[in-house]
Amino acid sequence: MTDKNAKKIIVSGMRPTGFLHLGHYHGVIQNWVELQKNKEISSCYFFVADWHSLTTDYDNTDQIKKYTEEAVIDWLAYGLDPENAVIFVQSKVPEHAELQLLLGMITPVAWLERVPSYKDLQKELSNKDLSTFGFLGYPLLQTADVAIYQASHIPVGEDQVAHIELSREIIRRFNHIYKSDFLVEPQPLLTKLAKVPGTDGRKMSKSYNNSIFLSDSSEDTKKKVMPMMTDPARVKRTDPGDPAKCPVFDYHKIYSDAEAQAEITEGCTSAGIGCVDCKKRLLSNMDEALEPYRQRRMELADKRDLVQQVLEEGNAQAQRVARENMNRVREIMKV
Repeated sequence: MTDKNAKKIIVSGMRPTGFLHLGHYHGVIQNWVELQKNKEISSCYFFVADWHSLTTDYDNTDQIKKYTEEAVIDWLAYGLDPENAVIFVQSKVPEHAELQLLLGMITPVAWLERVPSYKDLQKELSNKDLSTFGFLGYPLLQTADVAIYQASHIPVGEDQVAHIELSREIIRRFNHIYKSDFLVEPQPLLTKLAKVPGTDGRKMSKSYNNSIFLSDSSEDTKKKVMPMMTDPARVKRTDPGDPAKCPVFDYHKIYSDAEAQAEITEGCTSAGIGCVDCKKRLLSNMDEALEPYRQRRMELADKRDLVQQVLEEGNAQAQRVARENMNRVREIMKV
């Protein structure tokens, strides 16, 4: 399963912790859409990681089902195709949890404690009690999520490579102990992430209240873009600016072509155009790019039975594969 002719299987998930925004689209969904079209890839599994939400939000579960459905609506509206990818909900495939349990029997606690985000998140979320088994063991669940489908590649940003390496170590240990090569050591598939700052210039996040959501209308987007911060040096309309210091220009890099970017750069650095004109031009380009997806999303929001059907079929398809692989793991472990 590790040679060049091995099947390429992609597995990736997203936690349903709120409405999805442009950062999710350009950072994750757009890449998924391209992967599902890749003829060199035999299977793509994309799942809503609802159990992973519990690792930090175990005391706030009221909205998980709602955000699960909203996430899938966004995925479908923005290009995921159930004909080309298996779209499912993690908790509907209990084999994920069973494999996590069995892998937990062989994984040293020290391996889990050394994951960079383990202590970082505990500090960042100091208002929460994260001294739980679930939080400590979430890398094990991540490993089970991919191993249960024999994933060969995991699309990640550079900051997540350490997580993939831990999964590879756990799987390597499993194969060594049980003298097997059944579980596949996944490779990180590094993705180039477009920089999509929030409306205040910080990382786009619902916790910062600075997000442009995939469910936002053209008018909603306008209300968020027009007050956006720009280069702090442009106090007056006649002050020249620096696009490199302006979050709005990061959006132009995504939604405006090279010629338009050059014109904006010239106009900004010479004070030939004001920030209002710059934002209006951006909004026009954003509307042109996003309106088809917005319309599709509105249609899907009115056809929730169709969305549930996609999930039911995806859940069943994922579980068929997971059950078969789980049976093989039991045989190998003799349990």
